[in-house]
Amino acid sequence: MSDEPVILINLLKAKPGEQEALFALLKQNTEIVIRTLHGWRTTRLIASTNGSGVAIYSEWETQAAIEAMRVDPRMVAYFPKIAELASLESMVGSAVWGISR
Repeated sequence: MSDEPVILINLLKAKPGEQEALFALLKQNTEIVIRTLHGWRTTRLIASTNGSGVAIYSEWETQAAIEAMRVDPRMVAYFPKIAELASLESMVGSAVWGISR
């Protein structure tokens, strides 16, 4: 297994006035479900300052771990709750470059 994580980024555009509820739902699901899944490493939730949505940055051990998460029955039950609050775009990739101070 590689030490380099597979990165999953989800961009959720919140329906008007729903960013706080969306954040609370995402946080709860991460604490209860995501952190228990095989292959999960880390998650960060980034809330937009203008109330328009939330980005999820998460790292997984493998692409297969992401695919298994997406079909886990607990996640399948959770996805309609997200859809009530926001639209979702998703991408999977790997870090190819970075710079820090």
